[in-house]
Amino acid sequence: MGITIKDIAKFAGVSATTVSKIINNKDENISDATRQRVLDLMKEYNYVPNKIAKSLVTKKTNTIGLVIPDIRNPFFPELARGAEDRANEKGYNIIFCNTDDDAEKEEKYINMLVEKMVDGIVFTASSRRGSEFNKGNKFSVPIVVVDRDIDIEGIKGKVTVDNFIGGYQGTKHLLDLGHREILFLSGPLKSKTSINRLEGYKKALKEFNVDFDEEYVIEGNYKSQWGYEAVKNIGNKIKYTALFCGNDLIAIGAIKALKEMKLKVPDDVSIVGFDDIYMSSLIDPELTTIRQPNYEMGYKAIDILIDALENKEKNVKKIDLIPQLIIRKSTLKR
Repeated sequence: MGITIKDIAKFAGVSATTVSKIINNKDENISDATRQRVLDLMKEYNYVPNKIAKSLVTKKTNTIGLVIPDIRNPFFPELARGAEDRANEKGYNIIFCNTDDDAEKEEKYINMLVEKMVDGIVFTASSRRGSEFNKGNKFSVPIVVVDRDIDIEGIKGKVTVDNFIGGYQGTKHLLDLGHREILFLSGPLKSKTSINRLEGYKKALKEFNVDFDEEYVIEGNYKSQWGYEAVKNIGNKIKYTALFCGNDLIAIGAIKALKEMKLKVPDDVSIVGFDDIYMSSLIDPELTTIRQPNYEMGYKAIDILIDALENKEKNVKKIDLIPQLIIRKSTLKR
């Protein structure tokens, strides 16, 4: 049988209550010598406090669930890092869940996290999901949405990027360079993220008196393989001089396809991505893209959640960060 709190108390010559106060940092009235003696004994006997038992009493586990759609997409590890760093600074642990962009799987994960008594959840929805989640049902723990803007009953906050501005920035950059035939390779248009980027694309076209043509919007997913296949399938069916891609992975796939088609980037086709993942500056040519502050998004989402947990904040907080155009070598004046 393992060592118990009563054993530590006996060895230290103090009460179990004193040991408990030291473990829970409520030891302001305990001498430094006693505190150190207890801590040394805990270390000597490898005593680990029973967090489950403690949580049953306090109703708090100091654990946060982080649900993300695709860990293989380099955008999300940086977001997760921001969330983890801030959680650790605040004394919380993180449980990561990867849903593979599967709406059914994400619901199972959220229910599992609630069962495991996490204090709250930071959640990035599947790109295949619409604007609502779990309609009519309220979760028993606080939830903060990050990156993808969806509505959840009882939500505590949202941290998103202004995708309309991002869509506008990327398209306007290509228009400023003289491009008028701009294909938009979009993620799933069921999500607000893609819809808002498309609206930004349309606004830029309108400002330059370029007619919007639905044929120039190709809907797919956020994977590089789809970007590759989309460009291959389009072939010469549509005339274009530039691509605005729903994310950097799509752009990377598109560049590969164009190279195989003996088309040069940016000489023949200019390309703008979205996200500014680390690979964007490593590929050839270096990718012009829209930078999202993904680390900051994860960091701020944790701040909102912990504020709701510790200060009982009732108002829903909405943070909309501004993306930034990063000009590299994949775009050229027409």
